[in-house]
Amino acid sequence: MAIGFYEFLVGEEDDNLSLRHFLRRRCGLSARSMTVIKYSGGSITCGTRELRAHDILRHGELISVRLPRESCEIEPVKGDLDILYEDERLLIVNKPSAMPVHPTKRHQLDTLANIVSFYQKSRGESYTFRALNRLDKDTSGCVVMVKDRIAYALIQPTVDKRYIAVCEGYTARNGVIDVPIALAPDSIIKRCVSPDGAEAVTHYEALAQGNGHTMLRLRLETGRTHQIRCHMSHIGHPLAGDDLYGGSLRFLDRQALHCRDVELIHPDTREKLSLTTEIPAIFHAIISP
Repeated sequence: MAIGFYEFLVGEEDDNLSLRHFLRRRCGLSARSMTVIKYSGGSITCGTRELRAHDILRHGELISVRLPRESCEIEPVKGDLDILYEDERLLIVNKPSAMPVHPTKRHQLDTLANIVSFYQKSRGESYTFRALNRLDKDTSGCVVMVKDRIAYALIQPTVDKRYIAVCEGYTARNGVIDVPIALAPDSIIKRCVSPDGAEAVTHYEALAQGNGHTMLRLRLETGRTHQIRCHMSHIGHPLAGDDLYGGSLRFLDRQALHCRDVELIHPDTREKLSLTTEIPAIFHAIISP
């Protein structure tokens, strides 16, 4: 299966649907995206027949979608990738700390996107950089990238992530933090708990305790910026190394937060793909007596 090529079988439940409604239901393609595909070098066909958005489909027909070739406009920079999984749809890596995911004004050439741009070109591939989860620069762990717009739409609602963190103090065995988060006053980075903020729900479970710290496994119901960091600080247990939210720099100089596990449904096989990474050694060292 090539990058950007999909086949969809029209089922009984799809009989008599227009192409526009069928593709929106099956893979999230909008009418505008269909137009872009048609006029940018891609195609949507049934056999040898080019299809239009209002064409009516019949049960049993096989619809082929070939997306236009994309280019990555991010400056390529040679670097190391810890690849956990890759195929024509996905690239999943274990990102180290101190590496931004996307280029910013202050980080133009030292990001994950720069390295992925170099990597794809070295393999003769070309696709837009699309990260499904955007870890903070100093948060390590799993980053899921998809190679085309249909893969993004199909995979995005199925992704489930688990984090490992080390916080200050001893927490309850498990708990749920359900308080809204907003941008802190007079800051363009820091978040705070606020009744005017967006809903944010964090589940945590204590895995081990020692040396005045707790190692936690966390799951997010929502994906707010700095959610774990803000929520743990709110309950009086900031992450070790997270001085932005009140954590001490005694043991490390970055927040002790790692995206260890990721699960998703593969868009082709419809089977669950589960990946995990090692917990950073420094996390174990912090809780050691």
